[in-house]
Amino acid sequence: MRLKIIVFGQRLPDWMVAGVDDYLRRLPRDYRTEVVELKPEARDRGKTVAQMLAAEAARVEDVCADESFLKVALDERGQLWGTRQLAQKLTQWRDAARDVAFILGSADGLDASLKARANAQWSLSPLTLPHGLARIVVAEQLYRAVSLNAGHPYHRE
Repeated sequence: MRLKIIVFGQRLPDWMVAGVDDYLRRLPRDYRTEVVELKPEARDRGKTVAQMLAAEAARVEDVCADESFLKVALDERGQLWGTRQLAQKLTQWRDAARDVAFILGSADGLDASLKARANAQWSLSPLTLPHGLARIVVAEQLYRAVSLNAGHPYHRE
């Protein structure tokens, strides 16, 4: 199974990069995971927010264009999944031989049409999280869900 974490953003502090890398290194080899970092649309060119988000959405589609990835849009208004729910979804997707792209938007979020076309919308929390921290949470939850599916004990159970 291939997983992509598609993100918009500039260079992160080293500790955030190390956190994401640490969790992704722990994943088994059959969960090939990569972080695809896209440059956010320039905010100083006189474009509207809608135009910027549409341009970013086109770049996301380019990353997934030749591949049949299910798209999971990370959005504060998405569904709140617990770790067990994510683990179940990963099992369903793996059993269906589907690859999955988790898409984190830029500072202005994600284009509405991209969210509408996504196979799912996932909210990590009702809290506002910095983008780097959201990356770490996604990587950690993927690791935890895969570990749970492998039979490792769940926290405090």
